[in-house]
Amino acid sequence: MVKSYLKYEHSKTFGLITSPSSHVLWTPSGDVANAALRHSGAGNAIVGADEEVLCWDVKKGELLSRWRDEDCVAEVTTIARSNADPDVFAVGYGDGSIRIWDSSIASIIVSFNGHRSAVNILAFDSEGTRLASGSKDTDVIVWDLVAEVGLYKLRGHENQITGLHFLQPNATEGRPDEETNQSLTPNGLVNGNRDQPGFLLTTSKDARIKIWDMSTQHCIETHVAQSNGECWALGLSPDGSGCITAGNDGELRIWSIDQQGLASIAANIGQESNRKYLKERGSLQRQGKDRTIGVKFHPRGKYVAAHGSEKAIELWRIRSENEVQKTLARKRRRRREKALAASTETGDNDLMNIDEKEENLATADITDVIVPYVIVRTGGKVKSVDWGRGSTNKTLHLLSANMNNELELYSIPSKQSEKKTKSEEPPEYNRTYAVDMPGHRTDVRSVALSSDDRMLASSSNGSLKIWNVRTQSCIRTIDCGYALCSSFLPGDKIVVVGNRNGELEVFDIASSTLIDTVKAHDGPIWTLHVHPDGKSMATGSADKSAKFFNFEVVEEEIPGTKRTSPRFKLVHTRTLKVSDDILSLRFSPDSRLVALSLLDNTVKVFFVDSLKLFLNLYGHKLPVLNLDISYDSKLIVTCSADKNVRIWGLDFGDCHKAFFAHQDSIMQVAFVPHNQDGNGHHFFSASKDRMIKYWDGDKFEQIQKLGGHHGEIWAMTVSRTGEFLVTASHDKSIRIWHQTDEQIFLEEEREKELEDLYENTLTTSLEQDEEPGAEKAEVTAAGKQTTETLMAGEKIVEALEIGLPDLEAMREWEQAKRRQPNTGPPDRHPIFLYTNTSAEAHVLSVVQKVKAAALQDALLVLPFTQVTALFTFLQIWAEKQWNIPLTCRVLFFVLKIHHKQIVASKTMRPMLDGIRQHLRRALRRQKDEMGFNLAALNFVGSRMKEKGSKDYVDEAIWEEEEEKIGKGKKKRGFVDVA
Repeated sequence: MVKSYLKYEHSKTFGLITSPSSHVLWTPSGDVANAALRHSGAGNAIVGADEEVLCWDVKKGELLSRWRDEDCVAEVTTIARSNADPDVFAVGYGDGSIRIWDSSIASIIVSFNGHRSAVNILAFDSEGTRLASGSKDTDVIVWDLVAEVGLYKLRGHENQITGLHFLQPNATEGRPDEETNQSLTPNGLVNGNRDQPGFLLTTSKDARIKIWDMSTQHCIETHVAQSNGECWALGLSPDGSGCITAGNDGELRIWSIDQQGLASIAANIGQESNRKYLKERGSLQRQGKDRTIGVKFHPRGKYVAAHGSEKAIELWRIRSENEVQKTLARKRRRRREKALAASTETGDNDLMNIDEKEENLATADITDVIVPYVIVRTGGKVKSVDWGRGSTNKTLHLLSANMNNELELYSIPSKQSEKKTKSEEPPEYNRTYAVDMPGHRTDVRSVALSSDDRMLASSSNGSLKIWNVRTQSCIRTIDCGYALCSSFLPGDKIVVVGNRNGELEVFDIASSTLIDTVKAHDGPIWTLHVHPDGKSMATGSADKSAKFFNFEVVEEEIPGTKRTSPRFKLVHTRTLKVSDDILSLRFSPDSRLVALSLLDNTVKVFFVDSLKLFLNLYGHKLPVLNLDISYDSKLIVTCSADKNVRIWGLDFGDCHKAFFAHQDSIMQVAFVPHNQDGNGHHFFSASKDRMIKYWDGDKFEQIQKLGGHHGEIWAMTVSRTGEFLVTASHDKSIRIWHQTDEQIFLEEEREKELEDLYENTLTTSLEQDEEPGAEKAEVTAAGKQTTETLMAGEKIVEALEIGLPDLEAMREWEQAKRRQPNTGPPDRHPIFLYTNTSAEAHVLSVVQKVKAAALQDALLVLPFTQVTALFTFLQIWAEKQWNIPLTCRVLFFVLKIHHKQIVASKTMRPMLDGIRQHLRRALRRQKDEMGFNLAALNFVGSRMKEKGSKDYVDEAIWEEEEEKIGKGKKKRGFVDVA
């Protein structure tokens, strides 16, 4: 009989506030009724947290929503918000995919897949209909969000894309609309990219800045952005008149953008122009000399924030035109004074006649225009910043996402007067709010569960946190040393932590206080374990000793009184000296033996009562990092830095099996603590290769592989019931993996792994790598073959293969029926009999089920032999006017990719003529429908407008008019107020 196992699945992630791989976005709070919150400018923070996107309330520190795609395991790398629809967000992932989310319902609107590696940056256009994405694969792709397709791929950079912005110079002309802050054309429409698709401004690590004309899809201008090697950030001013590029050594380079010149390009297509649209204005130097990784303009355009990866954000202020003119006048006056002084000393009057060059805002030195304002010191290394929008102009709000898993909101007073004071000190800023409670600042080194599996203790360098396992909420946060190991003591009211200084810290959970600190060892305490009887514990340290402590409650006198109070103490009883550092220690569940793993690659097993050596286990080639003993004290499993797991028998110390388990050092192993389901000899292993594996210790087989962490796994613990396990990783997240009722079989798991491996190699082989030295095309199609597109293409081919013969058979039957009405129906494919549909309806339903974003890549899978069959069905769909938009889209794309073969084929000419006639008829009908509907809407709009205007009569004037009417002089007049 084939043995089955119960499957473990990832259920919850917590402890992570923001991951260092992603950006932060500030959004206004949804609770507009709360005036205090609105005026505080606290708002919400949208951040990436591994594969999820989290929305935090910055003021309360609460998690508002969590966006996660179950099919995606890649981590979030960038987030962008639509300018047109504030509920729409674009999220880029580490596998090159992009998902458009609707934040109001936390669901995906559309998915795109076009990049070969992680998406670095995303940008929406002003109307929210197009999205541009830049990636580590050096490509920029422009996506159409309405048609849900990739428009084209721009290739010109030699390294990863670091900055990306749409330039739409049309939006700066015309009369500004006060409400929308956009320009209006004479007919009252918002002037965007209706006539001119606009331009794209990109920067890359190759130190180049480029402007792309999106109407002709080519690069019109390239400059070297940085003088010292690499460009890491790009910031565009809100009005689009200038930008800042940033690179190594704290250098910021300022550029002005000729918007009028860009706007005139559309009118001069075909005419060569040597005009430069980007002009370098000068450079600024940050105080921090490291790489600048972020530049962000304030929405009002008066301030700029720049930061590297240190604990500081530098703010710069852009002076007004009056201030710059005063500064220039002051400089001119000083130059004249110096010239006057020099001429009086030398007697040379020619020095007085030096021509003063005319200076204005456009030619002034950039250091006179942009001046340092204040340096904000943050609580951790900064990864990303965003400006918050307050209700007043007096205070600036700056949101910072830090590398140490926290969000901070700073308030900085803005400069109110333009007058320069003699001693101008930088303004005082303060940290208004922070989201730091629901996570650790540093990596979690140890996790421990209480005896009833309801509480979880996680400890790191500086803090111990107690979590409610069911709700994943942080109950207690207590300061501690650099924790390396921890455990709940019997009763679950006390947690003991071993730290790097050789101290044991004893904490009371209820009062969140440190009860006692015991200097137990001279070196770091790497391991501790409570004895199965619950009355004592043992610790192992780098000082080559294991120490045994009893738990005792002693009566201590209260100073100044004769009363005593009970106090918990750890009493040292015995010490076991060994030859090397102890890395792990475990009591056997029957309390007979204690096993120690040493730095010399061996495991030693001692009797607990006499501390005499029982077994020496040799075999590992590198230090044994962890070990565990099974529920029946018969097996011991050890894991090592040599990437191997070994299973030993505890009766004779023989090695049952050694296997290569992971691709990196194995940090933890743990048996299931009981044998209720016959799984007492099953164990888990966690490694620095980010994987958790579930093993059968009797059959020596891998049962399951659990992937999900995005960093090295440092700690793991299994619940007392065996129903779930908890892991903690370098990615700052703590994850719970629950046992499900789903059964798995070893053979099926092996087959799945092989299928995954085959699919990965297949999609990799389909990515066409260009030959080195070959000239790259500047513009290519935006597509990428994935497993999904291949499957969709195969389904379309399969539908065509069974649909065409059925279509022919049904046509023949119809003809035979006309001649002989009693002719029986032909033998059809079972799928048509089951669904009771025609062949053309079945093929259309298959094509409709393919996602719009994947349709073009799916059609690329079709061989040319199937194109004729597809055209047959396209003709029928056009004739019956079924789903005309989809029919047109499929037709135009197939014509584009198979143009040469279709033109050379004589048989396809009449078919194309037929399709053209049917499509023209259908499109004419749809055009008439739309015209009728537009006329109806205009009529309804005019009627609404008429009903929206009322007649207003002033009572005083009305009475006077009534008197006049009574005398027969004049009728009253009405004023029409819309």
